[in-house]
Amino acid sequence: MAPSSSASPAALSRPVAQRKVRPSADSSESYRRRRPRMSMSPPPKKFRSMVEIMKVAKRVELPKEEEDSESELESEEDDYGEVLCEQCGSGERPEELLLCDKCNKGFHMCCLRPIVVRVPIGPWHCPHCSGDQHRIIKSFSQKKIVDFFRIQKESQMVVKCSSAQDIRKRRKRSLVFHKRRRRLSPFSPTEDSHRRLVQMTSLASALTALDMEFSDELTYIPGMAPKSANNAKFESGGMQVLSKENTETLEQCRAMYKRGECPPLMVVFDSREGYTVEADGPIKDLTIIAEYTGDVDYIRNRQEDDCDSMMTLLLARDPSRSLVICPDKRGNISRFINGINNHSPEGKKKQNLKCVRYSVKGACHVLLVALRDIAKGERLYYDYNGYEHEYPTHHFV
Repeated sequence: MAPSSSASPAALSRPVAQRKVRPSADSSESYRRRRPRMSMSPPPKKFRSMVEIMKVAKRVELPKEEEDSESELESEEDDYGEVLCEQCGSGERPEELLLCDKCNKGFHMCCLRPIVVRVPIGPWHCPHCSGDQHRIIKSFSQKKIVDFFRIQKESQMVVKCSSAQDIRKRRKRSLVFHKRRRRLSPFSPTEDSHRRLVQMTSLASALTALDMEFSDELTYIPGMAPKSANNAKFESGGMQVLSKENTETLEQCRAMYKRGECPPLMVVFDSREGYTVEADGPIKDLTIIAEYTGDVDYIRNRQEDDCDSMMTLLLARDPSRSLVICPDKRGNISRFINGINNHSPEGKKKQNLKCVRYSVKGACHVLLVALRDIAKGERLYYDYNGYEHEYPTHHFV
């Protein structure tokens, strides 16, 4: 047997270059010292200039379809530049021109009747295409009125009503005990049951035309502001508190509405102003006309909303807590009371209501109150810019 230290014949026959030679410890250490250190960063890339690239680049031609689409866009822009208002015939103030998505005709926002104070978000149709120029007050049966307004006692809706004598007694007592303080008064419903039905029908017809539900109180919808967010203590600078006597008056008005006893008001459609409200009977000074109702939401959620009837509810010290009332899905007759043009003396003379924000049991509420005696047939107006002075009313008629 061959000794274990001897190499095999196959290993001895290999060339020297292919043999595995294990270097000694000294030689390997000196090798590591002599080997140069390799750089880990890649060599810098060399970029060609745009001039060099363009010299060798091939010419690219767009397909015919893309050329046609680009030419169509250019022609559309040219067509829009020549749009004229169908009412005044002018193409001036293009930023105020609205194009109907159905007939492609142009209209100035201030030339429309009723006027449009904000640029609509999404599709818009002119009065002719939408059929708004011929709004008809629909007829509702007594049963439908009871269901629509969720009247609690159907038998009392057309039979029993708070008499004018009872209202006068309450007003007389208020003058005796609160002679120095001007107390708010409840509205006096029309005694004629048939006329009250006509008044409520006009409101139901207007709400139905706008796909709205009747609500005589603030509503809190999931995904919007919760009820806990409506706290008067968040108001910047504080909010005036509704007195105990006036709170009782407000509760009395709410109770009358639940019994089907409405204020003497009619909702009518005017070709210039749209839906508007007029007195169907005399209304005394300081009478509560209505509470402004609707869905409560944060202002930050309504920055891009084109609803023209939002009402400020809470101006908080922290702007993220500020609230608005949005009567686009739910509301009452306050939704249809128009504002004045507070840029003209004639517009200011039309104001017969004031909009006041009160703290009622710790929550914010907005009331519309008569500023003076209002005669039958007089239309109701108030100042939309009672607080922020940001609402554009210079086009109001």
